[in-house]
Amino acid sequence: MMMTAPRHADADWQQANQAHLVAEVARVRQLLRQHAERRAGEEGPHTPADPPRIDLPAPAAPPGAQSPTPALTRLATILRLSPFERDVLVLCAGVELDGALAALCAKAHGDDARSYPTFSLALAALPGAHWSALSPTGPLRRWKLIELADGRGLAAAALRIDERVLHFLAGVPTADDRLAGVVEPVAPASLGAASHQAIAARAAALWTRFVGQGPPPVVQLWGADGTAEKRAIAAAACARVGLTLHVMSADAVPAAVADLAAIVRLWEREAALSGSALLVEFGDDAPDGPHLAAATRLVERVRGAVFVAARERRRLGLRHAVAFEVLKPDAAEQRAAWHEALGPTAERLNGQLDVLVSQFNLGAHGIRAAAADAAADPAGAEETGRALWDACRSQARARLDDLAQRITSAAAWDDLVLPEAQRQILRDVAAHVRQRATVYERWGFGRQGTRGLGISALFAGASGTGKTMAAEVLARELRLDLYRIDLSSVVSKYIGETEKNLRRIFDAAEEGGAILLFDEADALFGKRSEVKDSHDRYANIEVSYLLQRMESYRGLAILTTNLKSALDTAFLRRIRFIVQFAFPDAALRAAIWQRVFPCDTPVEGLDAERLAQLNLAGGNIRSVALNAAFLAADAGEPVRMSHLLRAARSEYAKLEKPLTDAETAGWV
Repeated sequence: MMMTAPRHADADWQQANQAHLVAEVARVRQLLRQHAERRAGEEGPHTPADPPRIDLPAPAAPPGAQSPTPALTRLATILRLSPFERDVLVLCAGVELDGALAALCAKAHGDDARSYPTFSLALAALPGAHWSALSPTGPLRRWKLIELADGRGLAAAALRIDERVLHFLAGVPTADDRLAGVVEPVAPASLGAASHQAIAARAAALWTRFVGQGPPPVVQLWGADGTAEKRAIAAAACARVGLTLHVMSADAVPAAVADLAAIVRLWEREAALSGSALLVEFGDDAPDGPHLAAATRLVERVRGAVFVAARERRRLGLRHAVAFEVLKPDAAEQRAAWHEALGPTAERLNGQLDVLVSQFNLGAHGIRAAAADAAADPAGAEETGRALWDACRSQARARLDDLAQRITSAAAWDDLVLPEAQRQILRDVAAHVRQRATVYERWGFGRQGTRGLGISALFAGASGTGKTMAAEVLARELRLDLYRIDLSSVVSKYIGETEKNLRRIFDAAEEGGAILLFDEADALFGKRSEVKDSHDRYANIEVSYLLQRMESYRGLAILTTNLKSALDTAFLRRIRFIVQFAFPDAALRAAIWQRVFPCDTPVEGLDAERLAQLNLAGGNIRSVALNAAFLAADAGEPVRMSHLLRAARSEYAKLEKPLTDAETAGWV
């Protein structure tokens, strides 16, 4: 069943529709009155009272006005009501709208207590009567246009028009309460990307070819772009064929067979009445389960226009489907979206939009949201570029915060104590991230393919040697979010789950250009094993999948390991930067001690050279300093060497190492 155009909402149509409904109720009332008179004549003289007309305004149409199709006529055409079934519906509507018609029903029944229509009354009073109108598969009952209000039996049961249908006939915009919370309307949205406009046009053309030929194919919208963009494409396609769009989450579809059948029937009727298409959204990371299976059955059974939106293509076995991949807008489309969202402000940014497009991979919805956030920022008037950058960062946080730990980057270059060679590599990493737009786009390297364009770094070294601090320094330098991924929550024993978890992280990070920090990378990125069974084969697939995503990731991915030799050599070849964090020598340890206490901390008599005798990495040095500060604060004293000695003994005990006299000689 193909849907019709949405109902007219103008005042002229309302007047014409009400006039038509008045006339139809009056016609059926006359038929009922004639039946009552015949019945009265058979039983004895009786003159029934002339009931008043239905209490609805019926102004005449303006001279020369073209009358659009009334709601009753459209409903009868769409749902294929016979003339008799149409009259039954009008009879039930008239009883609700005109109390005097109920009295006429009682007289026609010959029973004052039966002031309601019944099938038996309709069969006797209305022309063209046929018993099939009573069938559960007939339009009246299949589409739940009327309800059997009591248990008197099929022919004698009171008939009542469904409330949603009554409002439709009266021309009152409304929706079925039983679909509330399950189906929501979708407002039209701007569709800026040319690739997305093309998909909408192709979907609309596909449906147009199927008019009058049965159910159209399901249109699947799948791919990396987000839910908002898929909704916009579906809404644009609907607008091209005169439909409105409603959305249903797969999680909201009832799993019970009877409930699912009821939802399908209610939606098909709603789609017919409102001229709507349905968009069923499968969550990007939704696991298979009863609700998703039920949603798939719903998509296969609904006969009208249906979209499916998902991250991956869904298999539909019982209905033809046509799939369109919805990709993120390319760089040119994103620039155009930024210009549209910012208006005249875009011209004053002096090339900063190119940097935003290079670093952040936002869809049209995300670009509009970021532009709105920046406009609301008090600092946006003076520092629009900075405000836009921060707004772009925030777009991916909602998704990434559920997948990884966001680290607030407070460390600066002066806090990082490393040999100059390692510091220079870190500066090179920052330069690659900053200049990716110039090299990849303006200089053409990106046009040779996406493989190998991902910026990745391996930080290798013992615990406490500054790997995480170095990542924080880069994040602060580049003004990007830093997320630490706990690999223990990523790696799964179930086949395919590890890749799925990694995909969720990379997809979310792509939008915000975040820096990803994979701690203890050897847990996943170790040497690929010889394939002895299926588990080995899938473990190697996980490593290969990660290599693929690392090579195409637009942002910076940092891996840390305590044991570089444990990593797969094939993996190491694909890492752009490798930074070795060696255990600090005495000179570096002295430099760390000189920086470890904040300027507001009171200190007295500290000797960095003597403190550097402690054979500790930078992380342990910070721990000793922090513990000593608490000891001094509790004693009401500045931090002295004596406090540091107590803290050092505690730290060595934790590390299960002996604190030698040579390390603390001359402290106190």
